[in-house]
Amino acid sequence: MQGACVSVVCVCICVSVLLRSAISQPSTESDTYTLSLRLPSDINECETIPDACKGEMKCFNHYGGYLCLPRSASVIPAPEPPITPTETNPCPLGYEAQGDSCVDINECERDEDDCQPSQQCINTLGAFTCQCPDGYRKVGTECIDIDECRYRYCQHRCVNVPGSFSCQCEPGFQLAGNNRSCIDVNECEMGAPCSQRCYNTYGTFLCRCDQGYELGPDGFACNDIDECSYSSYLCQYQCVNEPGKFSCMCPEGYQLQGTRLCQDINECETGEHQCSDTQTCVNIHGRYQCVDTNRCQEPYVQVSENRCVCPVNKPACRDLPFSIVHRYMSITSERSVPSDIFQIQATSVSPGAYNTFRIRSGDENADFYIRQINNISAMLVLARAVSGPREYTLDLEMVSVNPLLSYQGNYQTSSALRLSIYVGPYTF
Repeated sequence: MQGACVSVVCVCICVSVLLRSAISQPSTESDTYTLSLRLPSDINECETIPDACKGEMKCFNHYGGYLCLPRSASVIPAPEPPITPTETNPCPLGYEAQGDSCVDINECERDEDDCQPSQQCINTLGAFTCQCPDGYRKVGTECIDIDECRYRYCQHRCVNVPGSFSCQCEPGFQLAGNNRSCIDVNECEMGAPCSQRCYNTYGTFLCRCDQGYELGPDGFACNDIDECSYSSYLCQYQCVNEPGKFSCMCPEGYQLQGTRLCQDINECETGEHQCSDTQTCVNIHGRYQCVDTNRCQEPYVQVSENRCVCPVNKPACRDLPFSIVHRYMSITSERSVPSDIFQIQATSVSPGAYNTFRIRSGDENADFYIRQINNISAMLVLARAVSGPREYTLDLEMVSVNPLLSYQGNYQTSSALRLSIYVGPYTF
């Protein structure tokens, strides 16, 4: 730069000497004076100065000097100013004579400027200036792109482009009206792929499912939960899976109690049976049974609704129980054993009598046994698990022996309870 300044001073001195010489000589009409100016040649400092730029900086030569810029900088080199001889002009530099006046020369219109193609030429009085486009800054005669991203104009991401920049937002956001800030996008209002429920959060969204569904691996779809496959105890009888829920079903002859339990329908009370007038409706698990109102068989005679008596005056009654009482009950299949199912109670006992209880008939497979509790009662026990539907008819006999009546010999009498047991087809 010091060499450039000295050259300019030399030009000024030479011009001054020439002007003084011209003024000191007498003028004649035939004399003409020509002023010829030659600009000094540029020195390429990038070649003449060792290590002109340090570090990662790159040297860029320009007229009258050099620049140290980052290696990533883009520089459009300016052409050297034209050196053309001009005729004597009585007007200042940048003006031309029009009559007796000096008029400014518009170098921009005459294409006499040395602006780069990407620059805009602006005429000024006696000169012109070269203006860089928006997004560039002028360094010497060069236009260098301004990296706006260095100034953090963008909230999220900045992308620098020649002469400008653009802001981008992270996923889940969108540019605000100022094109720099980022605002949250409500994906739930913009068609988020949630199959059921969508919850917007800052920068993203969440999918959730209704009760009875679970979120799929993709995080969007909701798949039905098969509650019935998780446990066999959800329903007493049968579990039926439905979209988003499950329901319990009961077999025929039962009704749903609450949401999971099955309750036997008493057809005898609801009037849904088809028993005749000569029959009695007996309710059992899941169904009903019609039995004859008079179940007494010879030589027994009916004395009440469920009681039959064998008269002592009939010879056939000698070895038979004096009375038979009919009872009915039902049990479930696969009941845990041993299980107390029916208690026998003597209704009348003679003083001094000893009572024993036994199963007289109907238990050929030994599925039951009697456990005597005391002198007047005993318990019928289920000895083995049984499956239905099945029906047992057991004659449970109480034998009474009274030694106080020995004057009549070994006095012994008995009475029986004919118990009809219906085993249902289900375990409840």
